[in-house]
Amino acid sequence: MSIPNHNERREAAEAAKKAMLEKFKTKPTIDPHVAEQRAAEAKVREEKRVEAEKRRRERVELEKLERRLAAEAKAKAEDERLEREAREAVTKAKSDAEAAEILAFEQKARRDLKYAARKARQK
Repeated sequence: MSIPNHNERREAAEAAKKAMLEKFKTKPTIDPHVAEQRAAEAKVREEKRVEAEKRRRERVELEKLERRLAAEAKAKAEDERLEREAREAVTKAKSDAEAAEILAFEQKARRDLKYAARKARQK
């Protein structure tokens, strides 16, 4: 086993640097026809992507509109339900008041009949 001297190490380092430079320099050039074809394919892909994005945005807008319409319909149905319940409550209150009035009248009539029957027995 020999120990490399300074000159040998320097030469090895220079050779490694040259090999690295050659590695980067020897890139093959792209054929203009192939480059043009790749650019056309990239353009087609970009157009498809733009069209897909446009369709997605339209779909999202449509879904937003549908949700808004559904919310409005739900709110309208809720308002109608509350209005109907309020009308029913008013009607029930009226009928309860009438029933209470009729009951009071009937109780008064029974009481009057009892008094009249008692008076008739006393005579």
